[in-house]
Amino acid sequence: MLHSKVSASGKRSALRAQLASGRLLRFPGAFNPLSASLIERKGFEGVYISGAVLSADLGLPDIGLTTLTEVAGRGGQIARVTDLPTLIDADTGFGEPMNVARTVQILEDAGVSGLHIEDQVNPKRCGHLDGKQVVGLDTALQRIRAAVDARRDPDLLIMARTDVRAIEGLEGAKDRAKALVDAGADAIFPEAMRDLGEFEAIRAAVDVPVLANMTEFGKSELFTVAQLEAVGINIVIYPVSLLRLAMGAADRALDALLAEGSLASQVPAMQTRAELYDLLDYEGYTAFDADIFDFTLEPTGLPGDAAPQSDTSGKESA
Repeated sequence: MLHSKVSASGKRSALRAQLASGRLLRFPGAFNPLSASLIERKGFEGVYISGAVLSADLGLPDIGLTTLTEVAGRGGQIARVTDLPTLIDADTGFGEPMNVARTVQILEDAGVSGLHIEDQVNPKRCGHLDGKQVVGLDTALQRIRAAVDARRDPDLLIMARTDVRAIEGLEGAKDRAKALVDAGADAIFPEAMRDLGEFEAIRAAVDVPVLANMTEFGKSELFTVAQLEAVGINIVIYPVSLLRLAMGAADRALDALLAEGSLASQVPAMQTRAELYDLLDYEGYTAFDADIFDFTLEPTGLPGDAAPQSDTSGKESA
């Protein structure tokens, strides 16, 4: 209820312990706090907070237009509602090394469990598009050193993302990953790997956790959890998947409304009122005020509608 009862430091130490277990951790991307609550309820190990999703949510392309304030604000909103560790996309760190240091501390204050800093130039672009450019190795290493030096909680995970595969090939990606680890990175995010063999090669090149990005419509095939686990991947993210699904459903529903004059045909695909209220934990709020959850959800007869809850007041909230 309200906020997570697990402290930010507790979530960070839990993430470190999970990574040390050797299990593959699944981090679906949350597009808002409510979806993060659903990710937790379904039993996943963590929540990912995507810069591309935040940009899209603001009606902007993913080319570095969002600000640190916007990213930290959304990160804090999501981190506060879930007991799960959260990993956030910090893009290029929002500037030079001093800006990177400030970014780390602001995101640390927001309560996230980890963040990744990438080696693209500004303005950056989606990692699965052509025409990317990366900074020189010295600049990439400066960013990671600044990030590591700036953190105050040693359990905050500093992950280095490298997009160099698209420019210098797999060998270049391996070399840069090793250098980023030497600079202090706790984990490596090799973007836009072409096949399982490339993921396996990065895994063999470094002795820190490795992340796989399973984004749809990208350069990488959508490998299964079992396939990624078999080559030693430690974290898998699905950054934009839930947003794409939600927007796809919204698109089809609006078409139905235009064509049919009502949304009756779409009701079976909707989350019911009872399911929404359960996810929001209406009942838990009676600990503060018994007048909040004092209604019965009367059955509507619509597909998927839950049975009424036992209550004597007969009230219902909108």
